[in-house]
Amino acid sequence: MAATVGEPDGLLERLKLGDREALAAVFAEHHGRLWRAVSFRMDRRLLGRIDADDVLQEAYLAAGQRLEHYVADPSPSAFVWLRMIVMQTLTDLYRFHLGAQMRDAGRETNLRSVPAAHAWHNPQTTSVSLAALLVGQLTSPSQAAARAETFDQVERAIAAMDPLDQEVLALRHFEELSNGEVAEVLGIGQKAASIRYVRALKRLRAVLAEVPGFFEGHPNDAA
Repeated sequence: MAATVGEPDGLLERLKLGDREALAAVFAEHHGRLWRAVSFRMDRRLLGRIDADDVLQEAYLAAGQRLEHYVADPSPSAFVWLRMIVMQTLTDLYRFHLGAQMRDAGRETNLRSVPAAHAWHNPQTTSVSLAALLVGQLTSPSQAAARAETFDQVERAIAAMDPLDQEVLALRHFEELSNGEVAEVLGIGQKAASIRYVRALKRLRAVLAEVPGFFEGHPNDAA
């Protein structure tokens, strides 16, 4: 496993041996990236109950409890392992706070269409997360005034995309994972992940072009 920036080989070796100080250092190194992932994935119904820092605090404790499992099988990169724990923690908190509300049939249908390797950790569907971020960046007065309607249109357009393409786009473009990390999270080859990302960007532009006036008010020309 190659060391990433800010993670010298010695630190990663200590982590693989179960060193808890190394765990604290690696978690701190990736705190910003993990915080961004939680903020992107956080179901808006949880706002006001918990925030990203709450999730990361719980996830760090969980990582400490599961460190022996990483020692037994350190095949995931440190970041991907920590992200997996963070996403599971977010799911657990989602279930605790929202309970039966997570049983929405449409939401379950979306999750079942995503490969099992990563579907379980997504309490808020990827199309909703993507739509919320994209619509939140609209700047034109007309788009801002019709934000709720625009959100519904954008979410429906993104939901029509292939679920795996949605995930690749979310991981690479919005969570800012490397191509190698995306491949690792999704359990696919790096070449396949790269091809998926390029295709997803093209598809996203195409579906958003069907939303009336979307590009008129978007500062980044969608993606």
